[in-house]
Amino acid sequence: MVDLSVTLSHLYAGKVRDLYEVDDEHLLMVASDRLSAFDVVMDEPVPQKGRVLTALTHYWLRDVAGDVASALVTCDPAEIDRVVPGFADYPAWHGRTMLVRRATMVPLECIVRGRLAGQAYEEYAASGTIHGAAMAPGLALTDPLPTVLFTPSTKEASGHDRNIGLDEARAIVGSEVLDAASALCRDLFARAAARLERVGLVLADTKFEVGLVDGELVVCDEVLTPDSSRLWPADEIVRGETPPSFDKQPFRDWLAAQPWDRTPPPPPVPEAIVAITAARYVAAYERVTGRSLDDWYGA
Repeated sequence: MVDLSVTLSHLYAGKVRDLYEVDDEHLLMVASDRLSAFDVVMDEPVPQKGRVLTALTHYWLRDVAGDVASALVTCDPAEIDRVVPGFADYPAWHGRTMLVRRATMVPLECIVRGRLAGQAYEEYAASGTIHGAAMAPGLALTDPLPTVLFTPSTKEASGHDRNIGLDEARAIVGSEVLDAASALCRDLFARAAARLERVGLVLADTKFEVGLVDGELVVCDEVLTPDSSRLWPADEIVRGETPPSFDKQPFRDWLAAQPWDRTPPPPPVPEAIVAITAARYVAAYERVTGRSLDDWYGA
């Protein structure tokens, strides 16, 4: 069996994903089981995490928003094998790999917010603003925002992105690209929020990445996964309190209780926490899609 991780040119290793060159037009994006927090990767992988992230991205881009432009070509190992000979015989990457078109990435993280949470809540509590823009007074944690907000941040080489206002974002990418990115991301957010509402979940916020392929703005990277989104059970939201979420919340709760200064090396993660976290990723996929992860590639 050919080891594609060796034979293909490795372009980039992120906290979770690895990017490999296929040809002038295509890349392979492989989602690992790595788990990160505060921009530090833990030593212990979370089983099935990469398959969940890939399967959910495929679900949103193909089954829910198939008319939304994206960089995704296919996740099907047989189809990938036609472009990357030997892929069909490399099961380690099945179900966690996307064949994508090369894109010129827009240097912004495109965050869309429907509820007050996370860094937006922290800023609002301190100054009454979100990404520098004044908000109505009296909002509490988990409250719906008066309108869905497009709130970009920078993409820093250090990994510590910086929240910015729309004027600064416009200065970075220009009005045309910013307005198109805002419209694209808001549209996808609205579709996802409506779909999730039908299964009793609230999409509090999510992060998109976009890029240009042949002059067209497209969605890139992961889409509406537990790593990029806050998903809350609608019946467990209590105003002013942090609700449970379908993501790595058990891991975050455990980590918050550790005497760790948020710099490498990370503390060892107990097997029980890894197992609970893995189960929540799988539960997120199965509740959102109504399908079993066992039916996805790579089972």
